[in-house]
Amino acid sequence: MHLAYPAVLAVLLFCTGLYGVLARRNAILVLMSVELMLNAVNLNLVAFDVWLRDTLHAGQALTLFTIAIAAAEIGIGLAIVLLVYRNRGTSDVDRLRDLADPPSAGQDPMDDSMAAPTDNDADQARRARRQTA
Repeated sequence: MHLAYPAVLAVLLFCTGLYGVLARRNAILVLMSVELMLNAVNLNLVAFDVWLRDTLHAGQALTLFTIAIAAAEIGIGLAIVLLVYRNRGTSDVDRLRDLADPPSAGQDPMDDSMAAPTDNDADQARRARRQTA
């Protein structure tokens, strides 16, 4: 088999994954696109290993390491996406650029102090909610 066939297929897979990373807004589709890019790299590693007739099969060994790392990456990535979805209600990447909570009314957005709320603050917030309801 000629080396051009798997190389062209790997380029097509990688470009498809790159398009998915750049164009998609859903975090799960972005993770799937990264996996597609890793599979394109794996295809190249195995194809060059076979083409060079490596006696140590280094390309295949690197492919196994890449598969293990990809499995760990997708597990952690999905856990993070599910946690963010549970907390924010969306997995849209554009909406998740700012992971910090927005400043409350009357608070300076440039203030970096992260003071813990006191009991008085909680009571005032409850009273304000009752008045608006």
